[in-house]
Amino acid sequence: MSVLQAIEEKLSKMPAPIRLKDLIRNIRAVRTAADERALVQKELALIRDMFRDEDNTYRCRNVAKVLYIHMLGYPAHFGQLECLKLIASPRYADKRIGYLGAMLLLDERHDVHLLMTNSMKNDMGHNTQYIVGLSLSCLGSICSPEMSRDLAGEVEKMVKTSNAYIKKKAVLCAVRIVRKVPELMEMFIPSVRALLNDKNHGVQLTGVVLITEMCEKSRDTLIHFKKLVPNLVRILKNLIMSGYSPEHDVSGVSDPFLQVKILRLLRILGRGDADCSEAMNDILAQVATNTETSKNVGNAILYETVLTIMDIKSESGLRVLAINILGRFLLNTDKNIRYVALNTLLKTVLADMNAVQRHRSTIVDCLKDPDISIQKRAVELCFALINSSNIRTMVKELIFFLDRADPEFKSYTSSNIFLACEKYAPNKRWHIDTMMRVLSAAGNNVPDESVASLIQMISETSSLHAYTVQQLYKACKEDISQSEQYKVVDGLQHWSCPGVSLKPYREIHRQPLAQVSAWCIGEYGDLLVAGVVDEEEPIQASEDDVLDLLESIIQATSSTQITKEYTLLAILKLSVRFSETKERIQKIVKPYTQSLDMELQQRSVEFMSLTKSYSHIAGPLLERMPPIDREKRDEQPQNNGDIFDDEQPDRTGPSLAPTNDEGSSLVDLLGGGGGFSSPIITNSVPQQPIKGDLGGGGGGVANTGGDGLLDLLGNLDLSAPAPPLAPAPTMQPAPNPVINLMDGLGSLQPAAPTPAMGQNDLLGGSPVNNIGGSLPTVTGVEGRGLKIDFSFEKDSKSGAVNITLQAYNGTSSPFTGFLFQAAVPKTFELQMLSPSGDVVPPNNSGTLTQTIKVVNRTPGAVLRMKYKLSYVAEGSLINDTGEVNNLPGNLFT
Repeated sequence: MSVLQAIEEKLSKMPAPIRLKDLIRNIRAVRTAADERALVQKELALIRDMFRDEDNTYRCRNVAKVLYIHMLGYPAHFGQLECLKLIASPRYADKRIGYLGAMLLLDERHDVHLLMTNSMKNDMGHNTQYIVGLSLSCLGSICSPEMSRDLAGEVEKMVKTSNAYIKKKAVLCAVRIVRKVPELMEMFIPSVRALLNDKNHGVQLTGVVLITEMCEKSRDTLIHFKKLVPNLVRILKNLIMSGYSPEHDVSGVSDPFLQVKILRLLRILGRGDADCSEAMNDILAQVATNTETSKNVGNAILYETVLTIMDIKSESGLRVLAINILGRFLLNTDKNIRYVALNTLLKTVLADMNAVQRHRSTIVDCLKDPDISIQKRAVELCFALINSSNIRTMVKELIFFLDRADPEFKSYTSSNIFLACEKYAPNKRWHIDTMMRVLSAAGNNVPDESVASLIQMISETSSLHAYTVQQLYKACKEDISQSEQYKVVDGLQHWSCPGVSLKPYREIHRQPLAQVSAWCIGEYGDLLVAGVVDEEEPIQASEDDVLDLLESIIQATSSTQITKEYTLLAILKLSVRFSETKERIQKIVKPYTQSLDMELQQRSVEFMSLTKSYSHIAGPLLERMPPIDREKRDEQPQNNGDIFDDEQPDRTGPSLAPTNDEGSSLVDLLGGGGGFSSPIITNSVPQQPIKGDLGGGGGGVANTGGDGLLDLLGNLDLSAPAPPLAPAPTMQPAPNPVINLMDGLGSLQPAAPTPAMGQNDLLGGSPVNNIGGSLPTVTGVEGRGLKIDFSFEKDSKSGAVNITLQAYNGTSSPFTGFLFQAAVPKTFELQMLSPSGDVVPPNNSGTLTQTIKVVNRTPGAVLRMKYKLSYVAEGSLINDTGEVNNLPGNLFT
């Protein structure tokens, strides 16, 4: 018996495989997942045996069953080659299953799909359009760069065919090819205009998609296709003006898919182009006014229209119309539409603030929506809309929202209310009242930075000290009294008052409110007891009442260590402000001399020693703090508790203080500094500058070693002996000294000595002598359109020299992100004040100024200065380093 006869006999004995619908019925009939797995594994074993025996009769049926099993999540990779065999089959039914299997089981990461290239190329030339369509559909699904290069020519021929069925599939293949191999797009550019002129909407749609892909890939192609704007406008006009067409109608709208694609392409073509935008204005207005809004299809077209209007250089009236459409979206009952409207308004609020303000009440109503996503976007948009005219109304609504908001919102909302009030508050009293209301509403979610900011504001508002301390005392007392209404039942904390809902204890005992109250009572407790307040009935509080409140705070188990430190310090300060309760204050403080917390113990021990052995200095030592100078306070980035992943509008302006990432660049101005690690330290209050102070936004570099600092001076000769100089007058120490930058280095080799200058104060007036008359302004940096001049004035009392930096921009575009940093030798002390901004205006229309204070601690030394500056010009970041080598030699003589 021959081998062929043996195979035929074996196949005749095997039962015919079940059909696909029988397999589906059997799988759906099983009751457990284990039974389903067993059935699938059995069927897959039978299919493998038939594939191994090269059974052509039932290959198509078996591959169909494999695809269904693959869709159920079972591994079916063994059917890949069988799909290739079906593709090579001459029968249409086999090809259909084969191409479907290839699209499901293969992708461009599998090398097996390259075996299909020849079969697909042959099928593209087939006489039957459906076989050609199968080949094109598969190519558009699994096309790789290699297949793109091999079959691009065939696809181009299909694009030019007259058959609309084949043409639209070929154009989609062209989109995939352009996406994979952008350099092949030139092959399809000549055919695009004909696609837009085709009467078939499917061909037009695919043509618009192809143009969009090309414009996104190439700037030159984008410019080339701008001339097609009239064609696109004509197509869009025909769609909105044409009558009812059952072939293209979707919920009463004519071909919304084509309209959306055309609007998206118009947005790309009109962005930044006034002429193209002018050609679109009329049609966009017609689409916005004629589109039906009762169906979601119309809303999709209107949304795309709004995005196009706001992205191109459209007319102001058209922008107002677009924002009004978004305002109508906010009234829609569909939550998705409302979210989209809020998200779009947030992106367009800077483009037309006044138009968005008209919908402020609707936006505020969105804060009450139970959907958390809508709340997020609504609260962001509310903060973006705040200005000096609506600050009272908006903050009132936001505080109402803060009362009922989830904890994840409280930190973000409270910190941004602080920022908005600091910028737009109509008066100090309203500002303080609002901040106290926020402290009560946000509870422990108020950031620490906001507490420090409020204390600073209270400190500098001397006229409201009495009013503020009374209001804080009242608020804190009410808060503590509410806390005492809790009782523990079954391990849970409940309200003891009937009819009141449950609340967590941490929301009642608010640490930020207690901290601010304790600080104010410690500073202005005498005003509280005296009952001095204007325009309001004073609170009757005795010294014992005040101490009762502070004692309840410091003894509360829920109080943090920081709150206890605030409170203990307040009690210490009241010892010199109160006259009748000094013994009680000592009794309150004494137990904390044995506290486990080192800070509390140290303060308590020092206080007890102060009252017994050094009582004569207690008064001056515990007197009121002077107002904090806001101008001298370095800015540092604050953590506002931002919970959102989208980009937020910058309402606080750029921070000029160097960050930790800039530490290495600040230390190594000229590329050295190997092995030297120095953190950048930014201070929120004036502090003693740190050794190694490197000017730039008030930051400093901690000096951890002398070797790294050597690189700051580049090729300066530090070892050469200094020649003798003319004697210089002895300088008095500065009132706020800064510590030397180059401490630990050798002496600099000075320039040629210059005659010492006399310090004449003929009029006996200001101690600052302008030495600019004898020392002219020098140009320290010049290049790329940037010019930096230095002028000088001297403080005769401290001996410091104030160097005023003035930056000019001679180009036609502004310099943004401007940052100047400097380093001086070890014999000098350097302090850089905050600059006037970070933008240098173009065309020399303005200047950026910054003051550099330099003190010489070694008479006779000559000032040398290294600098590093950075700025952004026309979108490019420019960094420059060098030395100012023309400073006057007699600055400190």
